[in-house]
Amino acid sequence: MLLQNAYQTACSFPAPRPRHVAIIMDGNGRWAKNKCKMRVYGHKAGIKSVRRAVSFAAKHGLDALTLYAFSSENWRRPATEVTALLELFVWALRHEVKNLHKNNICLHIIGDTSQFSTSLQDHITRAEALTAKNDGLKLNIAANYGGRWDIIQSVRQLARQVQEGLLQPEELNEELLDSCICLNTQSPIDLVIRTGGNHRISNFLLWQTAYAELYFTDILWPDFDEPAFETALEEFARRERRFGGLSPVDIDVTAS
Repeated sequence: MLLQNAYQTACSFPAPRPRHVAIIMDGNGRWAKNKCKMRVYGHKAGIKSVRRAVSFAAKHGLDALTLYAFSSENWRRPATEVTALLELFVWALRHEVKNLHKNNICLHIIGDTSQFSTSLQDHITRAEALTAKNDGLKLNIAANYGGRWDIIQSVRQLARQVQEGLLQPEELNEELLDSCICLNTQSPIDLVIRTGGNHRISNFLLWQTAYAELYFTDILWPDFDEPAFETALEEFARRERRFGGLSPVDIDVTAS
């Protein structure tokens, strides 16, 4: 029923429609500060927005949704906040994964998870294993992730192949690097949404977003709801994507 509803909704949405949306979920701390609360209060409220975004993406027939949950730079935050974020991550894996599985959603964690505790790594492994065969929405959570790390780990994979004699340096190209990068088996990212008012991508999916459309909103993440998501998709539908080429109206058909 979920997939049928998603298909019907997707067919009614104006083209072009993004297949893969990535979101930088910014503004939890400021949202909490505005309410005279601790920052962790905002992070907890942000989980509700995650649920709304995942539900919306599934209902609108998106192939994939990638959420920036914890960057490789977030370790620089106060230890109490980092601990709270990781505890929330564990809580979400324990309490949300069954619902994801029930709704045919495939969960995948991208990032350097080796830096997490053994317990958290185990939770990640079990959650991914439970949902691995689901063929609905692909939900990617970027945790201890950085775009530069992603590129470096890909280069290291190729360097090892060169060292082992499996590749020659002159054979290295974009396609080979792309085959090692995170999310390489999924649809290209069409749209990046950043909440919270900042206009930057903060080391998020640097390789994968080369030709993605960027959409920035002042809405703080805990307030990002279904109408806000729909507004972003409507804006995407108005964009003209040329991928380095020319717009049809810019082509001089009389030129020889």
